[in-house]
Amino acid sequence: MKNLLTAVLMTIVTTILLGLIYPLMVTGIAQVVFPDKANGQLIKRSDGTIIGSRIIGQPFGGPGYFHSRPSAAGAAGYDAGASSGSNLGPTSQKLMDRIKGDVERLQAENPGQPVPVDLVTSSGSGLDPHISPAAAEFQVPRVARERKLSEAEVRRVISAHTEGRQFGFLGEPRVNVLELNLDLDSVKPPSIPAPAR
Repeated sequence: MKNLLTAVLMTIVTTILLGLIYPLMVTGIAQVVFPDKANGQLIKRSDGTIIGSRIIGQPFGGPGYFHSRPSAAGAAGYDAGASSGSNLGPTSQKLMDRIKGDVERLQAENPGQPVPVDLVTSSGSGLDPHISPAAAEFQVPRVARERKLSEAEVRRVISAHTEGRQFGFLGEPRVNVLELNLDLDSVKPPSIPAPAR
């Protein structure tokens, strides 16, 4: 009986301590120390409307916008509630057919240029908000043409949004697609507006 009472009391104490007090304490500290990161790094318009998050990818379909990586998260992709990869392996015919179709579409857009791998493969989460600088460079002619900007102007905006390796040695250089497209909108909106997000 004594062991049962000890087990029940220990369960109650650890539940209160680790299931209630600790999470509330960590949440409170995060809200005070770095509230932007604790709240999802949301990007808002000047009127307070939330546009998106710096850390969650979203689709951009208009020709005047830089396109994100393909996404297998959810039925339509980019579903933060269904984050996942496709689980299709390198021998999957379905995956090979999709990649082949994407490569053909992209090569028609930019003939003679090699297609960067991240424009035809999804990330493990399906929500990667970044593309490689090579993927951004590949899209420059289309974006510049649609926005009636010089390619040099578009490259300057890309350069301003290119992040280096974390701590100088972790990961790869990358470009946040949402921030890049928003900055381009402030420079010169495309002739065809972006689809509703």
